[in-house]
Amino acid sequence: MTVDNITRISVVGAGLMGHGIAQEFALAGYRVSLHDVSAERLQRAAGDIEANLRLLVSLDLATEEQISDLPASIDMSTDLGQVVGDADLVVEAVSEDLALKQQIFADLDRLCPPHAILAGNSSSFMPSSYAGATSRPDRVLGTHYFNPPYLVPLVEIIRHDATSQDTVTTVYDLLTSVGKQPIVQQKEVPGFVANRLQMALLREALWLVRNGAATHRDVDTAISSSIGRRWAVAGIFELFDLAGWDIVAAACAAIVPSLDSSSEMVAELRAQVERGDLGAKSGKGVYEWTPEAVAHLKQRLGQALTTRARMTH
Repeated sequence: MTVDNITRISVVGAGLMGHGIAQEFALAGYRVSLHDVSAERLQRAAGDIEANLRLLVSLDLATEEQISDLPASIDMSTDLGQVVGDADLVVEAVSEDLALKQQIFADLDRLCPPHAILAGNSSSFMPSSYAGATSRPDRVLGTHYFNPPYLVPLVEIIRHDATSQDTVTTVYDLLTSVGKQPIVQQKEVPGFVANRLQMALLREALWLVRNGAATHRDVDTAISSSIGRRWAVAGIFELFDLAGWDIVAAACAAIVPSLDSSSEMVAELRAQVERGDLGAKSGKGVYEWTPEAVAHLKQRLGQALTTRARMTH
């Protein structure tokens, strides 16, 4: 199969990620179907898609003509067989529950055409953990989107040992054609690429606070006011190429021996979770959170993402 053979795309799960993924493919001109387990969830997804599209128009990332009939053009149904029965590609976007995902993939294998590619959107589960529920592991891979999918261009494509190169190439070409910036992870590792990088940085950030070197706020300011701004434009290898690896090597020699190398969740993080200090969702995490503070941060993030999207559109 090549990207030219893909005309019908189905998305299973209409929640936070799924409705945005469906929206993006529909905006690119594909016939799209969206499934969820209740009419109420699908109705909510339709409203979310309409709001997302209005935002894109306001940012000059889409035109009124492009979006005028788009919400109605996404077929929505609670009947899984109806949604995926003629699909060339299915993107699974249900909640992070491995047993549920395995059941979904078994159902997709039974209901989809034999040629269909099955992609799992998971931030934690390896594709091999659900590919085994199908009779087509060569046409199963991971496609890890980031929220919100219609503004964040990265999609991590994760192959497992049985994924065919044809499947990887087809999905890569498809995502590129709709404006994404996919990367291919050539073998399964926990956390994939982006989340491994995030966790490595978090581990060191926690070490700095735990050892009294900086406050939580100072760490956040250091990231958002320096390296975070640069990383929005260029990656770590580009930036260190620019700096010169002789300088980087000297810095590594001085710093790396003192970096945290623990391989377990740190005790204070476990204790924080046990206390119920989960962050914005509970009103307290590292910081105190009011509804107004949450809304303000979301607005800041939204403005930054939309500004970046406008720059690269």
